[in-house]
Amino acid sequence: MSQVFLGMPAPGAGNLFAEEQFPSAARRELGNTQLRANLRHATHTIRDKRLRVVDELPDWEALRTAGSAIKDNAMANLEERLEEFEKNFTARGGIIHWARDAAEANAIVTQLVQETDSDEVVKVKSMATQEIGLNEHLETQGIAAYETDLAELIVQLGHDKPSHILVPAIHKNRTEVRDIFLKEMPVVDPNLTDEPAKLAEAARLHLRKKFLSAKVAISGANFALADTGTLGVVESEGNGRMCLTLPETLITVMGIEKVLPNWEDIEVFMQLLPRSSTGERMNPYTSLWTGVTENDGPQNVHLVLLDNGRTRALADKFGRSALNCIRCSACMNVCPVYERTGGHAYGSTYPGPIGAILSPLLTGIEAEDNNSLPYASSLCGACYDACPVKINIPEILVHLRGEDVDSKRGKKKLPTQMDLLMKGGSWALGKGSNLGLLEKALPLGRLMAGKDKKIKKLPGIAAGWTASRDLPAPPSKSFRDWWKSEKESK
Repeated sequence: MSQVFLGMPAPGAGNLFAEEQFPSAARRELGNTQLRANLRHATHTIRDKRLRVVDELPDWEALRTAGSAIKDNAMANLEERLEEFEKNFTARGGIIHWARDAAEANAIVTQLVQETDSDEVVKVKSMATQEIGLNEHLETQGIAAYETDLAELIVQLGHDKPSHILVPAIHKNRTEVRDIFLKEMPVVDPNLTDEPAKLAEAARLHLRKKFLSAKVAISGANFALADTGTLGVVESEGNGRMCLTLPETLITVMGIEKVLPNWEDIEVFMQLLPRSSTGERMNPYTSLWTGVTENDGPQNVHLVLLDNGRTRALADKFGRSALNCIRCSACMNVCPVYERTGGHAYGSTYPGPIGAILSPLLTGIEAEDNNSLPYASSLCGACYDACPVKINIPEILVHLRGEDVDSKRGKKKLPTQMDLLMKGGSWALGKGSNLGLLEKALPLGRLMAGKDKKIKKLPGIAAGWTASRDLPAPPSKSFRDWWKSEKESK
């Protein structure tokens, strides 16, 4: 399910996605005032809508608990659920393909498309295909992949990358979208304005021919129901319904964690997902299909079940609950870090708080582009409160920070400033006498503060603190000394 948010008509930046660690990317993005304005406007709008529809349900917390329990049960019995799903899906004419990683998944999809003699496909928005880089791989094989979701289309035509799970083009305003359409669409009204209705109409006209001519569609899946062999996709525009019904061949790429035990389980998630993602009571389009139906819809139905690090994450007893994620993006819309840096700063298919834990769990904290992500959080806990399946993201972030420190232990020849600072803190707080000795240096701190009683620059790693704030001068005496003198005076 995806939406495009056509925000304020003002100039913005181009493609800012780069292969770099979060701290340096975030520092650059913080300087982009238009990006920050777009993000704040969009996330607060979605957040406010969500709060209104959630407040309507007296049993919202019970639904969250139920959703968490269903996902925990599915993950605890994942092998059995997947085997049950395979049996029921194939019994109804579908074909299952298992892919251990991105390379295998891309090779399978490419072969399936080539067997149809097609050189183009239409796509429903899919995080799994973005994760494996399917569009880019198909291009190298001479196959054009056309995104049909409006926001994904904007990103694709702009030669950009998504910056939000639900609203991939959240970093673009409507003036930028108009300019992209004028430049990249083969046939478009040269007098196109930046009115949202006009932009949507231009996209529909551009995609209509593709819907009617494509022989192959590629989709993701929000859910797979083990007891019936059913797949489900929820979306807001109707493009998904077109892709799932018109082509002769349908290829779905789905992470193995999307399987649910029973048909009844979907009742819970059909209440949790739309409210948490788009702030709607129900999805405009919910499509469910079970294998092949003769003379109705695609007659060649394939499903690629993707691991790509998921069994690795499942083996992490602290982090496995990250696989419960239903890709609603509620955590991103309440995150103060994401709101100010945007999705590109994370350098990951999955940005925001969930991306900060999911990417390291899937591909390893030791990877250079992963080890800074667990620190991309203030640990305020807003993401945990918003998560419809109660993923304790702050707890997993702390766990991954510990793993990052452990992975680096023994590789360093000399202690860092942080190591020395932590050692010093441990010594000072280890004994009352040590802290008392340290407090004797308070006059030195007052001397550093000067006449205005403010320390404006600290040395070394501590300079990061005073880069944006002044440190008040320390008191003339410590609390311990003050307390002692008070007691003696009585």
